[in-house]
Amino acid sequence: MRVPLSWLREYVDLPATETGRDVQAKLVSAGLEVETVEQLGAGLKGPLVVGQVLTIEELEGFKKPIRFCTVDVGTANGTGEPQEIVCGARNFQVGDKVVVVLPGAVLPGDFAIAARQTYGKTSHGMICSGDELGMGDDGSGGIIVLPPEHEAGSDAIALLELVDEVLDIAVTANRGDCLSLRGVARETAIAYGLPLRDPALLDVPAPNSYGYQVKIADPIGCDRFTARTVVGLDPEARSPIWLQRRLQKAGMRPISLAVDVTNYVMIELGQPLHAYDRSLVDGPIGVRRAEPGEVITTLDGAKRKLDAADLVITDNRGPIGLAGVMGGANTEIADSVTDPETGQVRGTTEVVIEAAHFDAVAIARTARRHKLTSEASKRFERGVDPQAASAAAQRTVDLLVLLAGGTAEAGVTEVIAPSAPRTVSVPADHPDRVAGVDYGRETVVRRLQEIGCDVYGQDELVVTVPSWRPDLTEPNDLAEEVIRLEGYENLPSTLPKPPAGRGLTERQRLHRRAGRALAGAGYVEALAYPFVSEQVFDQLALEKDDPARRVVKLVNPLNDEEPALRTTLLPGLLATLRRNDGRGSHDLALFETGLVFLPGEQQGVAAVLPVDRRPTDEEIAALDAVLPAQPRHAAVVLAGAREQAGWWGKGRPADWADAVEAARTLAREAGAELIVQNGQYGPWHPGRCAELAVVIDSEIVVIGHAGELHPRVVKALSLPERTCAMELDLDALAKAGEGALVAPRISTFPVATQDVALVVDAEVPAGVVEYFLRGGAGELLESIRLFDVYTGEQVGEGKKSLAYALRFRAADRTLTVEEASAARDAAVALAAEHTGVVLRGA
Repeated sequence: MRVPLSWLREYVDLPATETGRDVQAKLVSAGLEVETVEQLGAGLKGPLVVGQVLTIEELEGFKKPIRFCTVDVGTANGTGEPQEIVCGARNFQVGDKVVVVLPGAVLPGDFAIAARQTYGKTSHGMICSGDELGMGDDGSGGIIVLPPEHEAGSDAIALLELVDEVLDIAVTANRGDCLSLRGVARETAIAYGLPLRDPALLDVPAPNSYGYQVKIADPIGCDRFTARTVVGLDPEARSPIWLQRRLQKAGMRPISLAVDVTNYVMIELGQPLHAYDRSLVDGPIGVRRAEPGEVITTLDGAKRKLDAADLVITDNRGPIGLAGVMGGANTEIADSVTDPETGQVRGTTEVVIEAAHFDAVAIARTARRHKLTSEASKRFERGVDPQAASAAAQRTVDLLVLLAGGTAEAGVTEVIAPSAPRTVSVPADHPDRVAGVDYGRETVVRRLQEIGCDVYGQDELVVTVPSWRPDLTEPNDLAEEVIRLEGYENLPSTLPKPPAGRGLTERQRLHRRAGRALAGAGYVEALAYPFVSEQVFDQLALEKDDPARRVVKLVNPLNDEEPALRTTLLPGLLATLRRNDGRGSHDLALFETGLVFLPGEQQGVAAVLPVDRRPTDEEIAALDAVLPAQPRHAAVVLAGAREQAGWWGKGRPADWADAVEAARTLAREAGAELIVQNGQYGPWHPGRCAELAVVIDSEIVVIGHAGELHPRVVKALSLPERTCAMELDLDALAKAGEGALVAPRISTFPVATQDVALVVDAEVPAGVVEYFLRGGAGELLESIRLFDVYTGEQVGEGKKSLAYALRFRAADRTLTVEEASAARDAAVALAAEHTGVVLRGA
């Protein structure tokens, strides 16, 4: 919400010395977030005057149209002679009043003006556009053309109100009243302890039976509808400069008088309005829910298919507006058009003014459903004062009569659904107990009355909430109002004293160790949003029945294109990798540890837990039962060079082995034995995919995959060639490594090395053979390493030879050859029992 300080002063008699910065400090202290204070006209220096165009000479021979003009600027130039100016704009003619900046002036942006030679002429100044003066877009598409009544040579800085301060306030969702000058002025008056001149306090005629006919079919969606009619409008009437400038400072573009007036009143009072061309409205105006399949063309020219939940404004033909969001094109206020034959000006001369109050939830859902956010919808969905509708309609009528020479018809329509003021009971000392400060009853009552509440009672206060504060619904809301107006900075600061805890859990420590280990291996942590689109599973080439495709969908997602919670970390990591690669960082190694969300076979609905007591164990268990499983996964992605080239060597690119090594790094941190075997799954290349498994409760459990991504997946996701990835279940890995970590043994005795070459079926993974060799070798085994794989005629078709180096060492003695050989034979025997290996050459 942009609030010009000059406009704000109309409602609050601020001290003349108060600047925008001073007002900002006061409002911030009162709880409003004033983001910036914009200094309009900063650095502007005159002379900047009104001029009248006397002559225009078209200059020939240039690539673009250029005009040499003489302009009457009165005595502002010191001589009274016409000012010669070169200008390229085409939207003015002889006799028009324009804004002229003379030599010696300085425009915003430190742009000094001087006489200069250009296009073969000397230009003594410049004819200005709105952008050049920092005014923004005025809709003219060129230089400013002023109304004819302004005298040549008069000061244009004061005329155009170019010097001002504008407060930019970030209004929270609960403070819809502050999306108006009226609301901000009320907060300012309270902050300064000054009286408020409420612009909504107008004499409004009582409703009668001969106003424009209105039919409300949905009183819940529309509980108030005021209609007024103004006739005899001058179609040539234009918005005065003061009105245009206030709209521009508030961030809106002037359009036409009727539209500008409704926008002006909306900003002033916070009540959105709409003006219909009465000649285009067919019969009574109605408010109802849309019928399925109905279509409306809105003012932005878009044709929209309506939903049955949409609230619409209608006439006999059907919908003529999306209620509270945007009007329809078929009743739009017409621009004035001059008949070339008769010279008669045609345009809208009769308008019906709508000032209604709509249901906030219905408007918010309609605006989101149609992806159509407007100034009106922003106000309705945050809460609009229903009592201000009649005053806003009257204010609009008064301005149209004043500025367009219209006549207000005597008919006043006001359809109101019965309602009662909202009351809240609150103990007088409730704000004291919330804040820990002794405010006292008098302070509490005074502060609540300042925001517009009616307060009755002594120890137990009965508070009637004002119509412009729909967010005040319970005692804590009233306590917050007292606390913020008394000043958050005045609350005592007491540091909490937490009880001694037991530190991090083993699961938490593993998660931290995993992150440190991957960071130490050269990976950079990247945290992604936990939301994905279901189309990404097609891009990852997952099977139709893959469990990862079963997702939990959000009812109200932040992004309609990503409505599901992730079941894998890869989409977010790969998107981050793609983004960084596209920005020039080609050598990438990223990791993330985070939760994934896996729904159960039966998805239930969570019960709403009570807030007046602690939920029972049964209620908590029932809630947990319907929640999706949320294991923590760890994933890495790699692309580009894993080792950089330099004087030390050629370097090497990242490959599938690096992804597997990342998994082994995590397994070492968890103290688990990782089984790596050939696998095939989803996004990975079938020939370069490792299946990662561990032993849990004597069963081999697959916990993830690692390797190089399939070329089709790389192409679908626009990734660098040969991108590699790894993902595993970190919680399952922790289960496999449960128990205290055993520190490595350091022995001073010599090592005994035994090599074995084993022949096994080609489909048996080397990792499985290694797992059983390790299990059979016993405690004397220090390490095992695969150093050769052979296939060929010597081992037979369908077979392969795996050569392992086994290192044995004892902590208290030098091993004999017999001991080392016995440990080797035990290792081979266990591997032979489970995998069918035989010693090569045996």
